[in-house]
Amino acid sequence: MADITDNVTIPDFNSLLQMDPYLKPYEQDFKRRYGLFEKGLFLLEEAEGGFDQFTRSYRTFGVNRQPDNSLLFQEWAPAAEALFLTGDFNGWDNFSHPYKRKEFGKWELCLPPKRDKSPAVEHKTKLKVVVHTKAGERLYRISPWAKYVTQAEKQVTYDWVHWDPPQPYLHIHPRPKKPASLRIYESHVGIASPDPKIASYTEFRLNILPRIKDLGYNCIQLMAIMEHAYYASFGYQVTSFFAASSRYGTPEELKLMIDTAHSLNIVVLLDVVHSHASKNTEDGLNRFDGSDSCFFHSPPRGEHTLWDSRLFNYSSWEVQRFLLSNLRWWMEEYRFDGFRFDGVTSMLYHHHGIGSGFSGDYSEYFGLQVDEDSLVYLMTANHILHTLYPDCITIAEDVSGMPALCKKVSEGGLGFDYRLAMAVPDKWIQILKELSDEAWDMGNIIYTLTNRRYGEKCIAYAESHDQSLVGDKSLAFWLMDKEMYTNMSSLVSMTPIIDRGIQLHKMIRLITHALGGEGYLNFMGNEFGHPEWLDFPRKGNNESYHYARRQYNLVDTEHLRYQQLYKFDRDMNCIEDKYGWLAAPPAFVSTKHEEDKVIVFERANVVFLFNFHPTRSQKDYRVAVGSPGKYTIKLDSDEKQYGGHGRLDHNTEFFTEPQPFNQRENSMLVGCIQVPKQNYHLPNMLLVLRMLPKQP
Repeated sequence: MADITDNVTIPDFNSLLQMDPYLKPYEQDFKRRYGLFEKGLFLLEEAEGGFDQFTRSYRTFGVNRQPDNSLLFQEWAPAAEALFLTGDFNGWDNFSHPYKRKEFGKWELCLPPKRDKSPAVEHKTKLKVVVHTKAGERLYRISPWAKYVTQAEKQVTYDWVHWDPPQPYLHIHPRPKKPASLRIYESHVGIASPDPKIASYTEFRLNILPRIKDLGYNCIQLMAIMEHAYYASFGYQVTSFFAASSRYGTPEELKLMIDTAHSLNIVVLLDVVHSHASKNTEDGLNRFDGSDSCFFHSPPRGEHTLWDSRLFNYSSWEVQRFLLSNLRWWMEEYRFDGFRFDGVTSMLYHHHGIGSGFSGDYSEYFGLQVDEDSLVYLMTANHILHTLYPDCITIAEDVSGMPALCKKVSEGGLGFDYRLAMAVPDKWIQILKELSDEAWDMGNIIYTLTNRRYGEKCIAYAESHDQSLVGDKSLAFWLMDKEMYTNMSSLVSMTPIIDRGIQLHKMIRLITHALGGEGYLNFMGNEFGHPEWLDFPRKGNNESYHYARRQYNLVDTEHLRYQQLYKFDRDMNCIEDKYGWLAAPPAFVSTKHEEDKVIVFERANVVFLFNFHPTRSQKDYRVAVGSPGKYTIKLDSDEKQYGGHGRLDHNTEFFTEPQPFNQRENSMLVGCIQVPKQNYHLPNMLLVLRMLPKQP
């Protein structure tokens, strides 16, 4: 009997095998996945006229105004007995406007315009879908395709508000080109203010966008935009997938914010949550048609035990329509430039990563534990996005290390552009939590920062929002703890703890930036060592906003050392923008000296020197370099403007000698002054090559 994969050809599979021959034993798995992907595209072509039309289903589902100002309503509720529309427009009559049953579980209703030719439902008025179930229940629901939902004061659930402004916002600025070096500022609009409140899209546009530009980030990753009823879920318990969160303002204000970012040549990514959905029923997707499935698998498969949420049925035609159209909606309506896909590990495996350590054995990534329905959904999503939008950026949050996650679909991969290097922040926290400075292992640091699949791009980060949440501690907190509240003034001498903390904060970020990946991410405020954790209003803190904010006012206070960390982060990004090490091939590490605690590596013709020794500097230290010539200092963590001690002469020039050293053909001596024992760390520097003219 013929194998179902016999007739499947992955166009560029040989490229993948050349990159990683150890994947050859799993060729049949790759073929089966690709075959399912191809079959899905074929069926879309046959039944829907192709994915272009299919992914614009937001134009026919939910509510859409027609050219004559009539309103077309359409829903998918296969288990419902009857559907009605109610709202302000009909005095909340539950029976006056029934939907007509169509095939495949769809329901349709058309409302003709009023006598004055205006739409029957006015802009910003409330609606509800009334669902009658076979069990005789009457349920009040928000359309899954609702474009705007709001929560009245002291009301628990959200309301569906018809959003159809007479003058919708029109984008002025073109999308920026996809950056070669991706420098991401991970952001949450609601906390983007020093005041204890929910900040707005407008405040973010006016106050935060200029800072992001000044800091040298060229990409914003926006969290918690898809509407979520529970603010403290950080946006990861989505209730309305097509609605931009109203707690920060209107859809038009978000569009203006994104358009303004584009005018600053900054791309904007949406933190998209397609891995699960909130269990809410009255203002969520759960039990929309009264059944325990509809958009989800029936329990137990359709429930995530750790997240207490529902799991999508990715094999369902209408679920694919909903999710793929959702991606298209955010790209088209709001002009996002791509997505960071949340919870990819949970999607890829039936066990959702729960209790799985992922040793790296290839057998963990193939076989029955893999959920091929969701895997193929991700392949399809990436294929469609990159076909329609060649500059689209997609990032996967995957802790498992799935091979080919960031390879093209045509090679048998899942098609993501980047994956998050999730082991890196964990390593830094572990080091700061468990080891004395003398016990730092240079080899282990290098291994963690460089241990990534060759040919698959990574986003490196020293910390993200995860490390800033209450219950954890940011790097600045691990380093300086309570002294951040009392000893961050530059008007008094630095204490040993603040001195060590400031120097290591810079060094950790720079070595992560330069060595850890092909992109870099920072969570808002962490660049200047934000002194407090992040905690959203909830019962446990008396609904306080005190920690649900970012104190940018600290950077603007001249005498506080937060400004010194801010300046270093800014200049680190600006130097990268000039020399482009993130877009360069992986670094060559020439020195990882355990006794000296010194790390030296080259990337993009830039030599990076780090001394992590807590008390000892090095005199006339020999450094291996690949390219001969003259090197000059371009970034020095010891500069006084960065909170350093100003011990290096920036007029010094370093000349190479044709003396082989540490597997390089050339080397040079880097001389440094002795560091007094009470001070921490040798001045760390970037040496940038300037080629010497050939001698006659």
